[in-house]
Amino acid sequence: MGLFSEIKEDFTNAYKNDPALTSYINFLFNYPGVWAIAWYRLSNRLCRKGFKKTARMIMGLNQIVTNIDIHPCATIGKRVFIDHGFGVVIGETTIIEDDVLIYQGVTLGGVSLEPGKRHPTIRNNVVIGAGAKVLGNITVGEHSKIGANSVVVRNVPACSTAIGIPAHTIEKGRCKDPFMHNMLPDINKEMFEYLLKRVAILEHIIMEDDKNLLEKDIELEKIYESFIKSMKN
Repeated sequence: MGLFSEIKEDFTNAYKNDPALTSYINFLFNYPGVWAIAWYRLSNRLCRKGFKKTARMIMGLNQIVTNIDIHPCATIGKRVFIDHGFGVVIGETTIIEDDVLIYQGVTLGGVSLEPGKRHPTIRNNVVIGAGAKVLGNITVGEHSKIGANSVVVRNVPACSTAIGIPAHTIEKGRCKDPFMHNMLPDINKEMFEYLLKRVAILEHIIMEDDKNLLEKDIELEKIYESFIKSMKN
């Protein structure tokens, strides 16, 4: 596919991903993420042909205008949409495949100064929530979802949801579910609820010597062990 065909596809994709986009004037002034991708397409071709300084200059000007920092040597596939876009950083050895949705404040960065592949690989149809940081030479599998403000430092399996700092995989094998930012589980809340229930049961056991409560405590311990196991996977 030629350069202008790719850019046209990026523009068309914006209309599919954002119902708020209703006019060309709106598109011209309020979609820095789309314009950043368009300038990336040009600079990436220059980078691959050896004109790296020119490519970096173009993306430097793009960063001033859009507040989005994309290295021209990064690999970005088709129909990648950066929604709002301010504060997005995409490192040099990042690989982003097709139909990926990235929200504002996302960093696809490195954790090492060693040469070679040091930035993440994002597979097809991934959604990365606002403010998330995906760091290092790791892979986020197809159809996976990264919760807002999560810090991902290890691989995320396909069809999974990862949240937290550091991020943990909480759902697996759910490819077709929509990504609802307001419906992500609160891991800290679940842990505190467990601790409160555990303390209450232990107090009753000590004060009343109730065998039924002891059985409840054993059941609660099994729930806790399953919870910890799921967090480690």
